[in-house]
Parts: sequence; C-alpha cells; structure tokens
Amino acid sequence: MKKIFKTILVIMCMMIVLSCNANEKNQRQNLNAFESKINIKDKHHIKVALLLDTSNSMDGLIDQAKAQLWDMVNELSYAKCDDEKPNLEIALYEYGNDRLNADEGYIRQVLAFSDDLDEISKQLFSLTTNGGNEYCGHVIQTSLNQLKWGNNADDLKLIFIAGNEPFSQGKINYQDATKQAHKSNITVNTIFCGDYNQGIANFWKDGADKAHGDYMAINHNHETTYVATPYDDKILMLNQKLNNTYIAYGHIGEQKMALQAEQDVNASGYSEENAVSRTVSKSSHLYKNSSWDLVDADQDNEFSYESLKKEELPNELKNKSVTEMKAYVSKKRKERKTIQDDIHQLNKKRRAFIASQKEDENNSLENAMINAIKTQAKKKKYTW
Repeated sequence: MKKIFKTILVIMCMMIVLSCNANEKNQRQNLNAFESKINIKDKHHIKVALLLDTSNSMDGLIDQAKAQLWDMVNELSYAKCDDEKPNLEIALYEYGNDRLNADEGYIRQVLAFSDDLDEISKQLFSLTTNGGNEYCGHVIQTSLNQLKWGNNADDLKLIFIAGNEPFSQGKINYQDATKQAHKSNITVNTIFCGDYNQGIANFWKDGADKAHGDYMAINHNHETTYVATPYDDKILMLNQKLNNTYIAYGHIGEQKMALQAEQDVNASGYSEENAVSRTVSKSSHLYKNSSWDLVDADQDNEFSYESLKKEELPNELKNKSVTEMKAYVSKKRKERKTIQDDIHQLNKKRRAFIASQKEDENNSLENAMINAIKTQAKKKKYTW
C-alpha cells in the first residue's frame, strides 16, 4: 500500500512539474504576443479629422481638398518621431449640407479614421455642396465622441474645421466642445474661408484659442496652382510600372485594384502635376494595402499563405504551391522597391525644382494645414 501511495505521489509531483513548465511556456508565449501587440499599438500616429463645410458656398474649399490631398500626404510622409516614421490616419466629416439629417445637426461621418489613402480620396471626390446650416460646435463634439482617438499621449491628434459662417451657430456651445477636445489632448485648428478679421469677429479664432490650436483664414476660391517639372513624365511612367507590381487577392482584391486606378484618374483630372503628387504618395510608407495586395500582405506577421483560398487568388497564382507563390511575390516586391526608389530620387529633384520656381502661397488649405501641423508637431518631438 505504501509503495502504491509513493508511486501515486511521484506521478502527482511529475504532473505538477510538467504543468508548471507548460504554464510557464504558455505565459511566455502570451507575454510575447502581448508585447507584440503593445509594440504595434505604441507606433506613433498622426490622426487628422477633417470637418468640411459642404454648404452651397463651399465648392472652392472642397476642390482645394481634392486637389491638395496628395501634397499634404507627401509632406506628412516626411515626418519622424524618435527616428520612427509615424502612421497617418485621416477621418472625414461633412457638415452644413441641407441634404443631411437635421436631427443630427446636418452632420455626416463620411469616413472614420483610415489609413486607406485610396478610400480617403474616393470619399473626398464624393462630396457635393448644397444648402447651409453650419453648426461648428456640434460637428466638433460629434467627431470627439465618434472617432477612436486612442490613449497614446505621443500621438499627434488634430481636428481641422473649415467653413465661413459664424462659429457660434447651433445648440452645442463651441466653447464646451473645444475645451473637451483640449482635455482629451486633441488640438482644434480653425480655417475660416474668407477675410481674416471677419473670421475673428465670427469667433473662429476664439474656437482655436480654446483648444490651443491655430486660427487661419484662406481664400477658398483660390485655384490650386502647380509647377510643371522636367521629372513629371518620368514619374508618371513609373506609376504605370508601380501599378503592375500589385497582386490582388481576396474577395475585395479586384474591387480595390479598380479603386486604385479610379483615384489615379481622379488625380490626373485636376492636372498632370497632381497625378505626379499621387504617384509620390503611392511610393511612400503611408500607402499600405495589405488587405488586398499580396506584396504588402506578405510583410504582415499575421498573414498566412496557407489560409488563402484558391478562388480568391489571381489567375497567375491559382495553380502554384505556397513556395512558388512566395517566390512570385518576392519578385514583385523587389520590382516595387526598385520603382519606389527611382520615384524617390526623381522626387528629390522635383521638390528642389519646385522650391526654386514657386512663390510662397500661404492662402491655401494645404499650406494652412501643413504649417499648423508642423508647429504643433514640434511640441511632441516630431521632426521633418
């Protein structure tokens, strides 16, 4: 009986040791996974919410936003924080349009925070103007409550609200909304479309001051001017080659590739130079498409070739093994890297040429936003 008892005791001890080892191993794995998630979350973000007045008088503002999107993205792509290139997320609201729901303050969230630059472009081009009841306090508070701003104190969190009616209109007090933003570490910048002093009289400056932001006035009917450079044609030719490196997969692959082509057309519809700016954006680290492009997805730690369904693969990969698919994707990635490097080199020359030819334009949406972002970014150790 004693022998049996000893044997049972030994077995129980062995089970406890094995269980402890297993638990320790699981804890290490869980800790590694947790640390991995923390590292992802800790990556710096620039979060920009654009609140655009889409009443009848704002056609010029919307046109400027469409025309200058890619120049703004390019400027933000040069930002660094602690030698790290931050991610960019943009949210979009429209307000002051009579077609919108009156009970909701004539406000619509067009797009929540997104790093999908093609989708952002698509939504900007979908905006149209109509009517006008502009409630600035209401749309600011709505964006504060609806958007996922996150808790990272090092993130740069900015609201840009643009319009031309009194800032004090509506049931929600703009002072309360802007103070709430400041408490949440979110800076509100106001852009009055019209005369600088008139904007002050209409409380646009006070709205910015309450949230420690910048007040700006722009000529929203000013047409965006571009400087043609000797490098534009070469960059546009590289854009065609760049598009050929994308490998669409999944149920949204073909749709997203079509969207990419559509936004190329939208950009070129403004000017050749605007299409060049978009190409430069597409060559930057901010243009990410891992949800539908295998070249980008291959760099994602959570991506698995084994999970791909044959029917969701492009024809050139349907009958290939995992090893063959990886080799094909690797080849396309190298091609893309070479093309991107070529675009970067040409863009350096392009920027230098533009700087030597272009006069300062401080009265546009792009310049107003970039100047404000750079000023406020310095407070959080962001550099360019």
